[in-house]
Amino acid sequence: MEALVRHTGTVAPLERSSVDTDQIIPARFCKRLGRTGYEDTLFFRWRQDPEFPVTAERHAGASILVSGPDFGIGSSREHAVWALRDFGFRVVVAASFGDIFRANATKNGLLTAEVAEDDAARLRQAAAARPGLSATADLEARTITADGLVVPFAIDGYSRWQLMNGLDDLQATLSRVERIDAYEAARPGWLPTTIGS
Repeated sequence: MEALVRHTGTVAPLERSSVDTDQIIPARFCKRLGRTGYEDTLFFRWRQDPEFPVTAERHAGASILVSGPDFGIGSSREHAVWALRDFGFRVVVAASFGDIFRANATKNGLLTAEVAEDDAARLRQAAAARPGLSATADLEARTITADGLVVPFAIDGYSRWQLMNGLDDLQATLSRVERIDAYEAARPGWLPTTIGS
């Protein structure tokens, strides 16, 4: 997984709240194998409208999505994160996220930056008024900066560490393999173990 410490990109506004994972990617597209090839399925129903802002030409190439509250609620499909990543998004900004979506995002290198709804609304308004608006998400400072706005965001410490070091859950465990081996070597042999013989 590619590390994410600081990301600068253009912003696409999504003036919708309670965006569930079926709206992000309909279930019928979750039958594909693998983590790639979902770009054309992102917001599939909404993008039939040529004026849908996220996929409209004026926001082409955006890598930061700013949504209304409750983004990624609903079912636990990891495909929703894969579709966002395949489309080019590296950061999603909202006032709140579905818990499972947030966990899936971290495992796949997508920053979910939780901000106050007033700040999210200001970012959406700025992006709608100025297509091509550039913003920077800074995990060290825990801020989103755009058009003179400096917006603090919340993220738990472990997710922040994983993103900044480019580690999914398995890689995070393997990064501690020496400590794990030392612990296992020091344990009495009569205790149960998960290591095969």
